[in-house]
Amino acid sequence: MRLPMCHHAGVAAAPGLDLLPVLVGERVTLRPGAADDVAALREILSEPSVMRWWRDPPSHESIAADLSGESGDVLLVIEVDGAVAGGIQYAEENEPDYRHAGIDIFLSTGHQGRGLGAEAVGLLVRFLIDRRHHHRLTIDPATGNAAAVRCYERAGFRPVGIMREYERGADGVWHDGLLMDLLASDLTRG
Repeated sequence: MRLPMCHHAGVAAAPGLDLLPVLVGERVTLRPGAADDVAALREILSEPSVMRWWRDPPSHESIAADLSGESGDVLLVIEVDGAVAGGIQYAEENEPDYRHAGIDIFLSTGHQGRGLGAEAVGLLVRFLIDRRHHHRLTIDPATGNAAAVRCYERAGFRPVGIMREYERGADGVWHDGLLMDLLASDLTRG
């Protein structure tokens, strides 16, 4: 699993009532998770199309800590038609001179390729900019994950640069990552 999403020291979710929001889109709802969601999320993280990018699924305890916000990352459940379809998470860097948030997402195989990821990312982007007051958001897919890159571009992210040998893959080889970001001003311009 690719946590933490932000790689600066001091990454932690800031306390606040809006830390675990319910965000409703046309087809996707992002909501706080519960203990009942842990098994479904772990099952999704065990699917080959997800494990390809996320590696071995984390423990039940780790998923539960992310759902509660105890880990410093906030994991929200992606729900489609009343069913758990995946997870989307964010981590905040609250050092004033570096303040931003990082996002990561996973969707079950059956929910991939339908635009649901871009909708989920868009909902979270609006929340992080409008309610958490971030001016900059980042996401860092593997360079080989073309579907994820297209998804994030649809949500407004732009490529910033290649992070060489950024993450070790399940094959034991170091792979490049693509740093992408989105500025709040990008949303108001376009």
